[in-house]
Amino acid sequence: MVAFDSTIILALLEPEHCIPKHPITGDNVENAADRIDFLIETLQKDGEKIVIPTPALSEILVLAGDAGPEYLRHLESVAPFRVVDFDKRAAVQVAAMTSDAIFEGDKRDGSEETWAKVKYDRQIVAIAKVEGCSVIYSDDEGVRRVSEKNGMTVIKVADLPLPEKDPQQPLLLDSENRDL
Repeated sequence: MVAFDSTIILALLEPEHCIPKHPITGDNVENAADRIDFLIETLQKDGEKIVIPTPALSEILVLAGDAGPEYLRHLESVAPFRVVDFDKRAAVQVAAMTSDAIFEGDKRDGSEETWAKVKYDRQIVAIAKVEGCSVIYSDDEGVRRVSEKNGMTVIKVADLPLPEKDPQQPLLLDSENRDL
């Protein structure tokens, strides 16, 4: 099982508006939507479920505006997606993360983000963790930091492979050569 955060879902649902940036160059990731589509296709073929934590869903719905209800229906109806609530198990996990950070002397755990953002990121990661996800797909630095601290792998859109091109592409012949 894997998890997607809002950066991945928004790049999928609004590819013209939510293009992830390459972590090194800062440029838009080329073919981001194709990469995400191919990832979902691959995960679906492998029988993997894709967890969407409800805090990430709320971020999606805020940015979606009027399209929010349609996006929600779509995410709830597509087979590999599972919208997962912040429940008691996730609350215990967030409490453990926060207690550890406080014990180490920094409740934000080195993050420069607002306290609200840190708590949100912890909720996203906690849901993924208690659901048994080993990988989170995210372009969010805060989610990356919390995930890695908690033993999870984070994969950015720029790191996703593109689908292979069909090796049997038609030959491009101009009209003069067609009669040969």
